[in-house]
Amino acid sequence: MKKLLTIMLAVLLAALAVAASAEDNVKNADIIIVGAGGGGLSAAIEAVNDGAQSVIVLEKTGKTGGSLNFTSGSMSGAETVIQKIDGIEDTKESFVQDILNNGAHLGNEAMIRAFVDEDVDAIQWLWDNGLSEYNFSSMKTTGKHTVFAPEHQLYSVARTYKPSANDPTRYKAAAHEIMDTVLATDAYKGVTIDFNTTANQLVANEQGQVLTVLATDENGQTVRYEAKKAVIMATGGYSGNAKMMSAFAKNGANYLVGGSTAADGYGIYMMQQVGANIDPTAMSYIPTFPMGHETAPGMGVIASSYMWKAGGISVNQEGFRFANENDADVVARETALEEQTNAIQYDIFTDKIIEDTEALNASVFWNFYYAPGKPYNSAVVSADSLAVLAEKLGIPAANLEATVKSYNEHVESGEPDEFGREYTEDAIKNNSAYCAAINKIEGEHYYAIPLKALVVMTLGGVSTNTDGQVLDVDGAVIPGLYAAGECVGGIWGRFVSGGTGVMGPIVFGRLAARAAMATEPATGYTLKTPAAVITEDMFAKDADSAESLFDMSQPLADGEYEATVDGQEGPMTVKVTVADGKIAAVVVAENHETQAVAAAALEKVPQAIVDANSVDVDGVSGATLTSGRIKDAAVKCLTQAAQ
Repeated sequence: MKKLLTIMLAVLLAALAVAASAEDNVKNADIIIVGAGGGGLSAAIEAVNDGAQSVIVLEKTGKTGGSLNFTSGSMSGAETVIQKIDGIEDTKESFVQDILNNGAHLGNEAMIRAFVDEDVDAIQWLWDNGLSEYNFSSMKTTGKHTVFAPEHQLYSVARTYKPSANDPTRYKAAAHEIMDTVLATDAYKGVTIDFNTTANQLVANEQGQVLTVLATDENGQTVRYEAKKAVIMATGGYSGNAKMMSAFAKNGANYLVGGSTAADGYGIYMMQQVGANIDPTAMSYIPTFPMGHETAPGMGVIASSYMWKAGGISVNQEGFRFANENDADVVARETALEEQTNAIQYDIFTDKIIEDTEALNASVFWNFYYAPGKPYNSAVVSADSLAVLAEKLGIPAANLEATVKSYNEHVESGEPDEFGREYTEDAIKNNSAYCAAINKIEGEHYYAIPLKALVVMTLGGVSTNTDGQVLDVDGAVIPGLYAAGECVGGIWGRFVSGGTGVMGPIVFGRLAARAAMATEPATGYTLKTPAAVITEDMFAKDADSAESLFDMSQPLADGEYEATVDGQEGPMTVKVTVADGKIAAVVVAENHETQAVAAAALEKVPQAIVDANSVDVDGVSGATLTSGRIKDAAVKCLTQAAQ
């Protein structure tokens, strides 16, 4: 018996030794937060305000902000200090009803009401911490801070705010800039952000409390993060994961990613593994913009042609129109494109339409992106006939010609077409935001711009209560586990309302941190078996992803080569020097990237290419687009050297 006990003790000690060696480091804090986006930053601030002495934030990229680095920064709120200053009367109830309506009445009313209530204080906090001194885009023209925002379904009352960041080289959103500034003060020295650290797994203790996160730091070491009070997941959505979007949306694989590729949905998967409930239907709620310009394979930016404001039309891959291009219902146009082959449309227009669009001051995207000499001009397809244009686009010429003929006949007759588009002066007056001129598709030259459905956020995720506590498959609270932001599903419904993409994570981050500091995690909980809504293969790389971008086995002529590719806000020019048949130097000679996001890639990727003597190097997490552009330009340079 004594010998058996000795053996058992030896086995136990060996097991403990193995478990201990599995982690290279252990870090402890009152609150562990995963994700330094809007939800994570606001949660960190609120946790300290509510008494936390130590907060550790894990961030997989090299900077804060998350999706706030890919947004216009619009905010919204009812009964706020901003509306009062502008003399706008509004009610929270009106805001609630508008969100429910905009979400096709598929949202969670309790969560929406919690958001609308807390949103007032969140905006007040931003106002008191510097927002009052920011420039608002509407002030120059209207003298007010508050606007109606046409990029989403319009609210019944003006309640959207568009402040510009003071430092646009580092920030897209004023809210992000304010939270970073506040966290840099001594009052929040208890907050630590571990950058380039990827969370891999949530672990429950013997009481069923989820207070542990296993992660990999920037040195490749495994770190065990232990929370005393709570783990708050603020990991974002899955708009950067085409595999996951394709699993839940018909044409999801064809949607362009308009945000961070770090938004891969893995945080949602981690919570599922400890029993978090996920509604499969809500996972299909992926709102798109019908105006995505592809800047790299699968990636894009919002860049509409706006030519439909002066008579342009949009056709699908088959050459047919599929929606009323001037429909005031933004959702109708978005969902119509989602259903088309490859989720692609071609905006068709002429020289006269370009002239009228410019005369109507509606040519902002054309002048910034597509006009001759602009960064995306190469995307404009031109021809002297519709037949040739169709051939260049790869669509049936007979269909395009018939579509244009039918459209022109409606313009001539003034009769509404089958999609409800109207062609009278009265229609222009009644719908001035969407249609400002009437023109036929005719002339000496025809033009087309291909655009795809583009995604910047997703609406599916785990279920929580209004305190941000994550719920299991039976609706019970998982002790110690909270979530905020895009990783929470089913809040808004099928479509998102303007300004909630910024304020939603901030508000729910505050609510989660406040509840976490006030609540002791329950004991005696048993983890539930997770429903496999999200599967491991949604994160697997394609088999062909390892294919080389450029075959370095071929001989290269020594010299300096230069190539230009489309960049974020303008062209990127890269110079590659080849010496002794190898890559000796890579220099980004010109770029118009968002420096706050792109700086690490601009610094590291060129040197990585030189060190590896190959363009097949890893990009910088969080700066995937910039990394890809550098590599694409380098490939063009090497192609010149190989000729």
